[in-house]
Amino acid sequence: MISRPSSTSRLLGLSTLALLSTAALAQTPLPSYYYGGVSVGQSQTRLDEGELTRHQLGAATEVAGFDSDERDTAYRLFLGYQFNRFMALEGGYFDLGEARFTADTTVPLGTLSGKLKTRGWHLDLVGSLPVTPRFSVLGRIGAHHGKTKAEYVGTGLAVPAFPEASKSKTNYKYGAGLQYEITPAMLVRGEWERYRVSHVADGRHNVDVASVSLVFPFGRAMQPAPRQVAAAPDVAPPPAPMPAPVAAPAEPVPQRVSFSAESLFGFDQEQIRPEGRRDLDAFTQTLQGTQYETIRITGHTDRLGSSEYNQRLSERRAMAVRNYLVTTRGLEASRITAIGMGETQPVTRPEVCVGERRTAALVACLQPDRRVDVDVTGTR
Repeated sequence: MISRPSSTSRLLGLSTLALLSTAALAQTPLPSYYYGGVSVGQSQTRLDEGELTRHQLGAATEVAGFDSDERDTAYRLFLGYQFNRFMALEGGYFDLGEARFTADTTVPLGTLSGKLKTRGWHLDLVGSLPVTPRFSVLGRIGAHHGKTKAEYVGTGLAVPAFPEASKSKTNYKYGAGLQYEITPAMLVRGEWERYRVSHVADGRHNVDVASVSLVFPFGRAMQPAPRQVAAAPDVAPPPAPMPAPVAAPAEPVPQRVSFSAESLFGFDQEQIRPEGRRDLDAFTQTLQGTQYETIRITGHTDRLGSSEYNQRLSERRAMAVRNYLVTTRGLEASRITAIGMGETQPVTRPEVCVGERRTAALVACLQPDRRVDVDVTGTR
């Protein structure tokens, strides 16, 4: 059996991780989403064979030795809700497998064989601490309601008092692990968990599970935006005046509107803020009476962070603006394209915004680079 001080210290450590994650929620939010997953691994049940044997044969039982098989396959099916970068609520069904033992007894003379298996439901608070944009450290603490079924068979004079028995009770569980984002639509986890389980001898034992999980977020992955779009010039000369009194058809005139990323989105977010929606609403008002041919939306980021992460963030933000103009403002989807350029087209100069480490001064200096450009080509 695992000693109580060891279990308590680990539980306090995971609780501290969850509290630290909660304290950081207001600093770096992320879009929330639902997810589901499956976990498979190996369980090891920490049985007290002597306690279980005496429960079946009596307190005066004398045991010569035990033969135990405490390892088996465990699995878990779960659903969860990711509130933000640091915290999720997760629940599901688990099966901890089966543990067996055989006791050779001298009083009474014979053998007692038993097997126990536990299944049930759990609800966990899962804290995550990002190390890189894709790699995180996990900690979890929660409760589970498990049902332990036991079967006993005796030989000789070792006759079990309760050949079949079961017990259901709610206990705590906790664990820790690592998570890696393969794609926005699939994550992989490696975890260790401990379940505190009540058995039919009115006692408790631990079941440790080492597992690998696949996690599938719902609706989090963005569809790729069109990449090959002819760039419109930033400024075009006005059309030449016509000598005839009858006006000729107007030529398409490009127009660019640039939105600051901070006005549209929260820090490191891709969901449009209420202030950003008002800016986009005002922009669509200016299109009234315009026969626009194309609207091209381009997302940009500053140079802080990895190029791969910045590219994906710029694509998601450009797609978020496109989706808002189509679904909320009713613009024609076939005329609107969205692309992300990441950090490749800054408007600031390196000699002005000096440095690579993130500081408050450098973040403020690079603010013009964090933007979304909307280019409209049309006629009035």
